[in-house]
Amino acid sequence: MSSAALPNHARTAIAVLALCLILNLIGRGVADTYVVFLLPLENDLGWTRSQMTGVYAVYLMVNGLTAPLIGLLFDRVGPRLIYTLGLACLGVAYLLAARVENMWQFYLTVGAMTGMAVSALGMVPSSSLIARWFRERLSTALSVAFAGLGLGALIIVPATQALLQNIGWRETYQVLGITLLALVLPLSLLPWRGIAAGRPDYRRERKTTVAGDADWTLRRAARTPTFWGLMWMFFMTSVGMFAVTVQTVAYLVDQGYAALLAASAFGVASMLSVFGIVLTGMLADRFGARRVATSTYVGSGLGILVLLVISWHPLPALLVVYVIVFGSCQGARGPIISSMTTRLFAGPQVGLIYGVMYAANAFGAGLGSVLAGVMHDATGNYRVGFVFSIMCLIAAALPLWRIPAMRDFRTRGGAGPAPG
Repeated sequence: MSSAALPNHARTAIAVLALCLILNLIGRGVADTYVVFLLPLENDLGWTRSQMTGVYAVYLMVNGLTAPLIGLLFDRVGPRLIYTLGLACLGVAYLLAARVENMWQFYLTVGAMTGMAVSALGMVPSSSLIARWFRERLSTALSVAFAGLGLGALIIVPATQALLQNIGWRETYQVLGITLLALVLPLSLLPWRGIAAGRPDYRRERKTTVAGDADWTLRRAARTPTFWGLMWMFFMTSVGMFAVTVQTVAYLVDQGYAALLAASAFGVASMLSVFGIVLTGMLADRFGARRVATSTYVGSGLGILVLLVISWHPLPALLVVYVIVFGSCQGARGPIISSMTTRLFAGPQVGLIYGVMYAANAFGAGLGSVLAGVMHDATGNYRVGFVFSIMCLIAAALPLWRIPAMRDFRTRGGAGPAPG
């Protein structure tokens, strides 16, 4: 069927999905550029590596703390204001970063302001908006938006590195800031009333549920085991994964692999995650969320197990196996957990509910990265950290099998049980 033959609401749904993917790509991709600025800043301003890498923790913390607020504002004021302010904040942050002279300025711009902006451009508003337009293939749609997180690193980070090599770090920050601000006006002029309205059956459902006052609120959701099960999955998954991903390149170099090879392995794994995210979303719509999500936990665990074996046998073949297995499952739970959240807790506060859960994800990421370093310093290697990571992933999968609403969840069908 040609695009011209599609109903108007179907074309709008596809456009909304593309918009969410692009905004995720921009937000996460620009945030991830901080890794290529570290060496130029160190050489020019004399800051230590530990001082500069602390900005990552600030970015994650602010991103997590602001997620519930972003969700609440999205529910109340809609996508236009959230997205345009988020993009403007990111542009201003990088324009100011071009003029930093002190460490606190770097933490404020590339850390705190970027954390707020990425939260406003990321999966909290995207999940709420996409749920208004997709029902039967919600996991697939969310997986496409999630893929923007990986594509941003693949597209924007190398382009930024090329700019750094040719014009310097201050000028590169300035180019990024100006480019982002130039996109604010076109973004604000999109037909947001129609975008925010949702598909026709969604609008009818909203009228019915509002009239009956039967919607989920954060307070009602927090009284259910499903809410805490989903939050547990968000938190434990990110603890387990970030206990590995942040340390992977350093670990592989410690095992004797060349630095370029280690960095390339990390990049290829990130590239495979884009395909893995989309594939698992499609499979979840066809075969069910529980089985597909559980299989991705198994895949991630096996990939980490391969890393553990590498500590005794650093063979090139094992590195290839790790990249394929771990990379394919990296981030793959995101669309499935998001689909569960937006479907099971549908209502006027779904953005707030998802934002609270996403905050748990961000805090888990920060905790996992810190704990991995602590365990390495205490033991002198990463083996304990890898075992810890596998245990976290096993724990993260338990709600899928223990909590009825999650165990019996179908990505196709109704919105789940009514609030009690």
